[in-house]
Amino acid sequence: MTDIYASEKKAPTKLQQAITPLIDALAGVVKTDPKHLKLLVACLLCRGHLLLEDAPGVGKTTLARALSQALALRMKRLQCTPDLMPSDVTGISIYNAPEHKFQFMPGPVFTNILLADEINRATPRTQSALLEAMAEGTVTCDRKTYPLPNPFIVIATQNPVEFSGTFPLPEAQLDRFFMRLSLGYPDAEQELAMMMAQMSGHPLDELKPVLSESLLLALIAQIEKVVISEPTARYISELVRATREHAAVRLGASPRGSLALMRAARAIAALDGKKAVTVDIVKSLLEPVLSHRLVFRDSSLMQPEKRKAFWNALIAQVPVPDYPTDDLV
Repeated sequence: MTDIYASEKKAPTKLQQAITPLIDALAGVVKTDPKHLKLLVACLLCRGHLLLEDAPGVGKTTLARALSQALALRMKRLQCTPDLMPSDVTGISIYNAPEHKFQFMPGPVFTNILLADEINRATPRTQSALLEAMAEGTVTCDRKTYPLPNPFIVIATQNPVEFSGTFPLPEAQLDRFFMRLSLGYPDAEQELAMMMAQMSGHPLDELKPVLSESLLLALIAQIEKVVISEPTARYISELVRATREHAAVRLGASPRGSLALMRAARAIAALDGKKAVTVDIVKSLLEPVLSHRLVFRDSSLMQPEKRKAFWNALIAQVPVPDYPTDDLV
């Protein structure tokens, strides 16, 4: 069993007990840092869209498929290519001759989990077909708006932008992703474990649903009960505002980034068995929640080591709220 709560001395909460089988199921398929799986689950509990960005072959699509398969939800996979049209995503109206009228045929976006594989291989026109769906949970076709299922989550994978045949996602599209994660290459032990697990088949073939839709919705509702104090909320706001005023940043995080950081912090607090959000939780989420929302003046800041130094400097310049956070956990 994957022990993501090893640092917790208290007995697991009901939410932790419900989530542990999901974490274990994902860990059995994708050999990666448990922190990545924890962030993935936090994104799920916030109904947030996830962008998995990394080199080909490190398990981005497998992780997305594993999550979809471990949940008792409808999932559709969309392989993005340069010739993919917007109607291939949202759907199209087709003339129904017997009834003498046009009939809307829903596209693959009408599902609970949409896996958009290699999203940056689609053209900007096709990428924009997801903007309304991701922001509002609806699709408009022929001046009529159709609601998407609840929950609706986009899990998109993309290759690094310097790879050939890719179209960089515009800022408005990136801002609609709740988190961006990079799995990175597995270490020696993880790679060996992955090879041994696939000696006689793929673990994905044996993966069964471990979380029902009703239980998932109940867990999502629990996230909203996590306390976030006014000083902590102000700290989040000041961190986000600092990105807009930083000399190295051309475009800072939007208010959507503030809301995403607050929601993610509440989800991580719940996964850690805490009743309130702490400053340390907020600090740990800056990279996955805000990094893709920034446009740097110097492209070298996109390198992981320099980006880490940027976040450390940003944290150092924003005063921490003056209250005993230990009293809130």
